[in-house]
Amino acid sequence: MSVERTQTDPLPYGVAPEGYRLPAETRPGRVRLQVAELDRSVEYYESVLGLRAIGRDGGYAAMGVPGASSALVELHESRGATPVPRRGRLGLYHFAVLLPDRLALARFAAHLVRMGLRPGASDHRVSEALYLNDPDGLGVEVYADRPRSAWRQSDRELVMSTDPLDLAALMQVAEGEAWTGAPRGTKIGHVHLHVGDLARAEAFYHQELGLDKVVWSYPGALFLSAGGYHHHLGVNTWAAGATRPGANDARLLEWELVLPFERDVEAALDHLEGQGQSVEERGRGEGRVLDPWGTPLRLRS
Repeated sequence: MSVERTQTDPLPYGVAPEGYRLPAETRPGRVRLQVAELDRSVEYYESVLGLRAIGRDGGYAAMGVPGASSALVELHESRGATPVPRRGRLGLYHFAVLLPDRLALARFAAHLVRMGLRPGASDHRVSEALYLNDPDGLGVEVYADRPRSAWRQSDRELVMSTDPLDLAALMQVAEGEAWTGAPRGTKIGHVHLHVGDLARAEAFYHQELGLDKVVWSYPGALFLSAGGYHHHLGVNTWAAGATRPGANDARLLEWELVLPFERDVEAALDHLEGQGQSVEERGRGEGRVLDPWGTPLRLRS
């Protein structure tokens, strides 16, 4: 199944927006989080997730792959921030760390078990995923994709599901090799958000921002992407009655979509403004917009 295309080429699955469409090369960038205790969070992201503090200043830490110069996750301390309640809040459901291959995921799974942790585990057909919550209750997914040749589609919709994952079988793939931290090639694969209404989320992220719809019959959720990926963004209404996070809550401060060129960012921001959206902090090759529930998204080149 080929997913290489130009901006006008049709995909074998998915629905393109009627107007502006984000470039196929669009991908998620950094995720910025507000946490209650920076030292505690840095220790968790290093010891559990295998990231490293590649920059730190006061109440801020940049967490990245060992040996890398750019951050995947930025942690910003707000002392005493209120943790995420069990029912969740509008905004972050989880952010997802994409490992380069199944072997890395197997080693990570074995690492978690050795630490005495019991992650959630799901087989989504397009990927295999493990789920955790950080010390503030912020959701984290760590996953590996199946080859795109193994993905299936039905009536233009990519087939995804949530099936049980055989964790023991996955760990056997590690063949006793130890997890030594997030390997080179690890990146942010997607972000998944709690929203208040799927129709409004579709209007904003699909028609106004320009992501393709890829999966739309999943109960209570919608999955969108650029370039034929299974999803760069998931939105759901599973946190019924949830409210927006407050200024001193543990929360998602901002997530990014990275576009290939400055001109792509300008075109996307122009389209958002033309749809009545207010763009904040607009500068050369970047700008920030809020979704209908106040979740900030930064576009940059």
